[in-house]
Amino acid sequence: MNALGRISDFAGKYMAIIALAVAIIAMVFPGPVHAAIPTSIVNTLLGIVMFGMGMTLKLADFKVVFTKPKAVITGIVAQFVIMPLLAFVLVFVFQLPAELAVGVILVGACPGGTSSNVMTYLAKGDVALSVGMTACTTIMAPIVTPALVLLLAGQTVDVNVVNMFLSIVQVVLVPIAAGFVISYFLPKVSEVGEKVLPLVSVVGISLIIMAVVSANAAKLLTVGPLVILVVMLHNVCGYALGYLAARALGLTKDQRRTLSIEVGMQNSGLATSLATVHFATMPLAAVPGAVFSVWHNISGAVYANILARSASEASKEA
Repeated sequence: MNALGRISDFAGKYMAIIALAVAIIAMVFPGPVHAAIPTSIVNTLLGIVMFGMGMTLKLADFKVVFTKPKAVITGIVAQFVIMPLLAFVLVFVFQLPAELAVGVILVGACPGGTSSNVMTYLAKGDVALSVGMTACTTIMAPIVTPALVLLLAGQTVDVNVVNMFLSIVQVVLVPIAAGFVISYFLPKVSEVGEKVLPLVSVVGISLIIMAVVSANAAKLLTVGPLVILVVMLHNVCGYALGYLAARALGLTKDQRRTLSIEVGMQNSGLATSLATVHFATMPLAAVPGAVFSVWHNISGAVYANILARSASEASKEA
Protein backbone atom coordinates (compact mmCIF):
# COMPACT_ATOMS: atom_id res chain seq x y z
CA MET A 1 0.00 0.00 0.00
CA ASN A 2 2.89 2.32 0.64
CA ALA A 3 4.07 1.88 -2.96
CA LEU A 4 0.57 2.53 -4.27
CA GLY A 5 0.33 5.59 -2.06
CA ARG A 6 3.59 6.95 -3.48
CA ILE A 7 2.37 6.35 -7.02
CA SER A 8 -0.87 8.14 -6.16
CA ASP A 9 1.00 11.12 -4.72
CA PHE A 10 3.24 11.25 -7.79
CA ALA A 11 0.23 11.22 -10.12
CA GLY A 12 -1.44 14.03 -8.20
CA LYS A 13 1.73 16.12 -8.14
CA TYR A 14 2.39 15.83 -11.88
CA MET A 15 -1.20 15.84 -13.07
CA ALA A 16 -0.70 18.79 -15.43
CA ILE A 17 2.16 17.09 -17.26
CA ILE A 18 0.18 13.87 -17.52
CA ALA A 19 -2.86 15.73 -18.83
CA LEU A 20 -0.81 17.48 -21.50
CA ALA A 21 0.86 14.21 -22.53
CA VAL A 22 -2.42 12.33 -22.97
CA ALA A 23 -3.89 15.28 -24.89
CA ILE A 24 -0.97 15.13 -27.34
CA ILE A 25 -1.35 11.37 -27.71
CA ALA A 26 -5.07 11.80 -28.47
CA MET A 27 -4.28 14.49 -31.07
CA VAL A 28 -1.62 12.37 -32.81
CA PHE A 29 -3.63 9.13 -32.76
CA PRO A 30 -7.30 10.24 -32.66
CA GLY A 31 -8.71 7.16 -34.40
CA PRO A 32 -7.33 4.44 -32.12
CA VAL A 33 -7.81 6.57 -29.00
CA HIS A 34 -11.43 7.38 -29.83
CA ALA A 35 -12.11 3.71 -30.59
CA ALA A 36 -10.67 2.71 -27.21
CA ILE A 37 -12.07 5.66 -25.20
CA PRO A 38 -15.34 6.90 -26.73
CA THR A 39 -17.00 10.01 -25.33
CA SER A 40 -19.92 7.84 -24.25
CA ILE A 41 -17.91 6.68 -21.20
CA VAL A 42 -17.17 10.20 -19.91
CA ASN A 43 -20.11 10.16 -17.48
CA THR A 44 -19.02 6.77 -16.14
CA LEU A 45 -15.48 8.03 -15.60
CA LEU A 46 -16.74 11.11 -13.76
CA GLY A 47 -18.98 8.89 -11.66
CA ILE A 48 -15.99 6.79 -10.60
CA VAL A 49 -14.02 9.91 -9.67
CA MET A 50 -16.98 11.31 -7.73
CA PHE A 51 -17.41 8.00 -5.89
CA GLY A 52 -13.79 8.18 -4.77
CA MET A 53 -14.31 11.73 -3.56
CA GLY A 54 -17.44 10.72 -1.69
CA MET A 55 -15.35 8.29 0.34
CA THR A 56 -13.33 11.22 1.68
CA LEU A 57 -16.34 13.24 2.81
CA LYS A 58 -17.67 13.38 6.35
CA LEU A 59 -21.08 14.45 7.63
CA ALA A 60 -19.57 17.73 8.88
CA ASP A 61 -18.52 18.58 5.32
CA PHE A 62 -22.13 18.67 4.15
CA LYS A 63 -23.24 20.68 7.18
CA VAL A 64 -20.89 23.48 6.09
CA VAL A 65 -22.91 24.00 2.90
CA PHE A 66 -26.08 24.65 4.87
CA THR A 67 -24.58 26.47 7.85
CA LYS A 68 -22.67 28.89 5.62
CA PRO A 69 -25.09 29.77 2.81
CA LYS A 70 -23.17 32.98 2.11
CA ALA A 71 -20.39 31.02 0.40
CA VAL A 72 -22.85 29.00 -1.70
CA ILE A 73 -24.85 32.06 -2.79
CA THR A 74 -21.66 33.98 -3.56
CA GLY A 75 -20.43 31.09 -5.68
CA ILE A 76 -23.66 30.76 -7.65
CA VAL A 77 -23.85 34.48 -8.40
CA ALA A 78 -20.17 34.64 -9.32
CA GLN A 79 -20.53 31.60 -11.60
CA PHE A 80 -23.41 33.03 -13.62
CA VAL A 81 -22.11 36.62 -13.72
CA ILE A 82 -18.32 36.46 -14.08
CA MET A 83 -17.94 33.78 -16.75
CA PRO A 84 -20.76 34.93 -19.08
CA LEU A 85 -19.61 38.57 -18.93
CA LEU A 86 -15.99 37.52 -19.47
CA ALA A 87 -17.09 35.57 -22.54
CA PHE A 88 -18.99 38.55 -23.91
CA VAL A 89 -16.06 40.94 -23.33
CA LEU A 90 -13.51 38.57 -24.90
CA VAL A 91 -15.71 37.98 -27.96
CA PHE A 92 -16.07 41.75 -28.40
CA VAL A 93 -12.41 42.62 -27.79
CA PHE A 94 -11.05 39.94 -30.14
CA GLN A 95 -13.87 40.33 -32.69
CA LEU A 96 -14.40 36.59 -33.08
CA PRO A 97 -16.50 35.37 -36.03
CA ALA A 98 -20.09 34.41 -35.23
CA GLU A 99 -19.52 30.65 -35.02
CA LEU A 100 -16.67 30.89 -32.53
CA ALA A 101 -18.37 33.73 -30.63
CA VAL A 102 -21.43 31.56 -29.98
CA GLY A 103 -19.18 28.75 -28.78
CA VAL A 104 -17.31 30.98 -26.32
CA ILE A 105 -20.55 32.45 -24.95
CA LEU A 106 -21.99 28.94 -24.55
CA VAL A 107 -18.97 27.96 -22.45
CA GLY A 108 -19.41 31.06 -20.30
CA ALA A 109 -23.14 30.47 -19.81
CA CYS A 110 -22.77 26.85 -18.66
CA PRO A 111 -22.63 25.77 -15.00
CA GLY A 112 -19.47 24.75 -13.17
CA GLY A 113 -17.73 21.60 -14.35
CA THR A 114 -17.67 18.43 -12.28
CA SER A 115 -13.88 18.34 -12.72
CA SER A 116 -13.77 21.36 -10.41
CA ASN A 117 -14.70 19.10 -7.50
CA VAL A 118 -11.59 16.99 -8.12
CA MET A 119 -9.38 20.06 -8.52
CA THR A 120 -10.78 21.52 -5.30
CA TYR A 121 -9.78 18.35 -3.48
CA LEU A 122 -6.27 18.51 -4.93
CA ALA A 123 -6.08 22.21 -4.01
CA LYS A 124 -7.04 21.46 -0.39
CA GLY A 125 -10.21 23.49 -0.75
CA ASP A 126 -13.71 22.89 0.60
CA VAL A 127 -14.83 19.83 -1.42
CA ALA A 128 -18.34 19.74 0.06
CA LEU A 129 -18.84 23.39 -0.87
CA SER A 130 -17.56 22.71 -4.38
CA VAL A 131 -19.95 19.79 -4.83
CA GLY A 132 -22.83 21.88 -3.48
CA MET A 133 -22.06 24.76 -5.85
CA THR A 134 -21.73 22.44 -8.86
CA ALA A 135 -25.06 20.79 -8.04
CA CYS A 136 -26.85 24.12 -7.55
CA THR A 137 -25.55 25.76 -10.72
CA THR A 138 -26.22 22.63 -12.77
CA ILE A 139 -29.81 22.38 -11.51
CA MET A 140 -30.29 26.08 -12.38
CA ALA A 141 -28.67 25.70 -15.81
CA PRO A 142 -31.81 24.66 -17.74
CA ILE A 143 -33.25 28.11 -17.05
CA VAL A 144 -30.18 30.31 -16.60
CA THR A 145 -28.03 29.02 -19.49
CA PRO A 146 -30.57 29.64 -22.30
CA ALA A 147 -31.41 33.05 -20.80
CA LEU A 148 -27.74 34.07 -20.77
CA VAL A 149 -27.17 32.83 -24.34
CA LEU A 150 -30.29 34.74 -25.47
CA LEU A 151 -29.08 37.87 -23.71
CA LEU A 152 -25.46 37.72 -24.86
CA ALA A 153 -25.73 35.96 -28.24
CA GLY A 154 -29.27 36.85 -29.23
CA GLN A 155 -30.33 33.22 -29.69
CA THR A 156 -32.22 30.74 -27.53
CA VAL A 157 -30.79 27.38 -26.52
CA ASP A 158 -33.24 24.64 -25.55
CA VAL A 159 -32.16 22.55 -22.57
CA ASN A 160 -34.04 19.50 -21.30
CA VAL A 161 -34.61 20.15 -17.59
CA VAL A 162 -35.25 16.49 -16.77
CA ASN A 163 -32.14 15.25 -18.57
CA MET A 164 -29.97 17.89 -16.91
CA PHE A 165 -31.37 17.02 -13.50
CA LEU A 166 -30.91 13.27 -14.04
CA SER A 167 -27.37 13.89 -15.26
CA ILE A 168 -26.25 15.70 -12.12
CA VAL A 169 -27.94 13.06 -9.96
CA GLN A 170 -26.34 10.19 -11.89
CA VAL A 171 -22.83 11.59 -12.35
CA VAL A 172 -22.34 13.54 -9.11
CA LEU A 173 -24.91 13.03 -6.38
CA VAL A 174 -25.43 9.25 -6.50
CA PRO A 175 -21.70 8.31 -6.68
CA ILE A 176 -20.79 10.80 -3.95
CA ALA A 177 -23.65 9.56 -1.76
CA ALA A 178 -22.52 5.96 -2.28
CA GLY A 179 -18.95 6.87 -1.37
CA PHE A 180 -20.16 8.81 1.65
CA VAL A 181 -22.18 5.82 2.89
CA ILE A 182 -19.09 3.61 2.66
CA SER A 183 -17.05 6.28 4.44
CA TYR A 184 -19.63 6.48 7.24
CA PHE A 185 -20.17 2.76 7.81
CA LEU A 186 -16.75 1.42 6.75
CA PRO A 187 -14.21 4.05 7.86
CA LYS A 188 -11.22 1.72 7.37
CA VAL A 189 -12.17 1.18 3.72
CA SER A 190 -12.51 4.94 3.38
CA GLU A 191 -8.99 5.47 4.72
CA VAL A 192 -7.61 3.22 1.99
CA GLY A 193 -9.69 5.07 -0.59
CA GLU A 194 -8.29 8.43 0.49
CA LYS A 195 -4.74 7.26 -0.15
CA VAL A 196 -5.41 6.26 -3.76
CA LEU A 197 -7.88 9.05 -4.63
CA PRO A 198 -5.27 11.26 -6.37
CA LEU A 199 -4.38 8.34 -8.65
CA VAL A 200 -8.03 7.60 -9.40
CA SER A 201 -8.63 11.30 -10.10
CA VAL A 202 -5.67 11.61 -12.46
CA VAL A 203 -6.53 8.43 -14.37
CA GLY A 204 -10.18 9.42 -14.67
CA ILE A 205 -9.49 12.97 -15.83
CA SER A 206 -6.76 11.80 -18.22
CA LEU A 207 -9.14 9.35 -19.87
CA ILE A 208 -11.79 12.09 -20.14
CA ILE A 209 -9.27 14.41 -21.82
CA MET A 210 -8.31 11.68 -24.29
CA ALA A 211 -11.97 10.99 -25.09
CA VAL A 212 -12.77 14.66 -25.71
CA VAL A 213 -9.60 15.46 -27.69
CA SER A 214 -9.76 12.37 -29.91
CA ALA A 215 -13.42 13.02 -30.71
CA ASN A 216 -12.67 16.63 -31.72
CA ALA A 217 -9.17 16.30 -33.16
CA ALA A 218 -10.15 17.42 -36.66
CA LYS A 219 -11.95 20.51 -35.33
CA LEU A 220 -9.10 21.35 -32.98
CA LEU A 221 -6.68 21.42 -35.91
CA THR A 222 -8.80 24.11 -37.58
CA VAL A 223 -8.64 26.43 -34.58
CA GLY A 224 -6.12 29.23 -34.79
CA PRO A 225 -4.00 30.69 -31.99
CA LEU A 226 -6.56 33.45 -31.46
CA VAL A 227 -9.40 31.26 -30.22
CA ILE A 228 -6.98 29.24 -28.07
CA LEU A 229 -5.81 32.51 -26.50
CA VAL A 230 -9.43 33.54 -25.85
CA VAL A 231 -10.19 30.22 -24.14
CA MET A 232 -7.08 30.49 -21.97
CA LEU A 233 -7.90 34.07 -20.95
CA HIS A 234 -11.50 33.12 -20.20
CA ASN A 235 -10.40 30.35 -17.86
CA VAL A 236 -7.52 32.13 -16.10
CA CYS A 237 -9.46 35.38 -15.63
CA GLY A 238 -12.28 33.28 -14.17
CA TYR A 239 -9.89 31.89 -11.55
CA ALA A 240 -8.64 35.36 -10.66
CA LEU A 241 -12.01 37.12 -10.53
CA GLY A 242 -13.59 34.22 -8.63
CA TYR A 243 -10.88 34.45 -5.98
CA LEU A 244 -11.18 38.24 -5.77
CA ALA A 245 -14.97 38.05 -5.44
CA ALA A 246 -14.66 35.56 -2.58
CA ARG A 247 -12.02 37.68 -0.89
CA ALA A 248 -14.06 40.88 -1.27
CA LEU A 249 -17.00 39.21 0.47
CA GLY A 250 -14.86 37.96 3.35
CA LEU A 251 -14.90 34.23 2.68
CA THR A 252 -12.30 31.98 4.30
CA LYS A 253 -9.12 31.01 2.47
CA ASP A 254 -10.27 27.47 1.67
CA GLN A 255 -13.57 28.90 0.41
CA ARG A 256 -11.66 31.38 -1.76
CA ARG A 257 -9.70 28.54 -3.32
CA THR A 258 -12.92 26.63 -3.88
CA LEU A 259 -14.80 29.57 -5.41
CA SER A 260 -11.87 30.46 -7.65
CA ILE A 261 -11.71 26.95 -9.12
CA GLU A 262 -15.47 26.58 -9.32
CA VAL A 263 -15.88 29.82 -11.27
CA GLY A 264 -12.91 29.25 -13.59
CA MET A 265 -13.77 25.66 -14.54
CA GLN A 266 -16.86 25.23 -16.72
CA ASN A 267 -18.97 22.29 -17.84
CA SER A 268 -17.41 22.59 -21.28
CA GLY A 269 -18.70 19.15 -22.23
CA LEU A 270 -22.23 20.53 -21.92
CA ALA A 271 -21.22 23.55 -23.99
CA THR A 272 -19.88 21.29 -26.74
CA SER A 273 -23.04 19.19 -26.67
CA LEU A 274 -25.34 22.23 -26.83
CA ALA A 275 -23.35 23.69 -29.69
CA THR A 276 -23.53 20.43 -31.65
CA VAL A 277 -27.28 20.01 -31.15
CA HIS A 278 -28.57 23.58 -31.25
CA PHE A 279 -26.08 25.19 -33.62
CA ALA A 280 -25.63 22.39 -36.14
CA THR A 281 -25.27 24.90 -38.97
CA MET A 282 -22.26 26.39 -37.13
CA PRO A 283 -19.86 23.43 -36.70
CA LEU A 284 -17.07 25.63 -35.33
CA ALA A 285 -19.32 26.63 -32.41
CA ALA A 286 -18.38 23.31 -30.74
CA VAL A 287 -14.64 24.04 -30.93
CA PRO A 288 -14.32 26.46 -27.95
CA GLY A 289 -15.95 23.88 -25.68
CA ALA A 290 -13.56 21.17 -26.89
CA VAL A 291 -10.53 23.42 -26.40
CA PHE A 292 -11.78 24.47 -22.96
CA SER A 293 -12.20 20.81 -21.96
CA VAL A 294 -8.50 20.21 -22.51
CA TRP A 295 -7.16 23.51 -21.28
CA HIS A 296 -9.10 23.86 -18.01
CA ASN A 297 -8.03 20.40 -16.86
CA ILE A 298 -4.38 21.26 -17.52
CA SER A 299 -4.61 24.75 -16.01
CA GLY A 300 -6.75 23.43 -13.17
CA ALA A 301 -4.11 20.84 -12.29
CA VAL A 302 -1.36 23.48 -12.28
CA TYR A 303 -3.48 25.94 -10.32
CA ALA A 304 -4.59 23.27 -7.82
CA ASN A 305 -0.96 22.32 -7.16
CA ILE A 306 -0.06 25.99 -6.60
CA LEU A 307 -2.97 26.47 -4.21
CA ALA A 308 -2.16 23.23 -2.36
CA ARG A 309 1.46 24.26 -1.82
CA SER A 310 0.32 27.70 -0.64
CA ALA A 311 -2.12 26.08 1.81
CA SER A 312 0.58 23.74 3.14
CA GLU A 313 3.04 26.59 3.65
CA ALA A 314 0.39 28.65 5.41
CA SER A 315 -0.44 25.78 7.78
CA LYS A 316 3.26 25.29 8.61
CA GLU A 317 3.68 28.99 9.40
CA ALA A 318 0.58 28.89 11.60
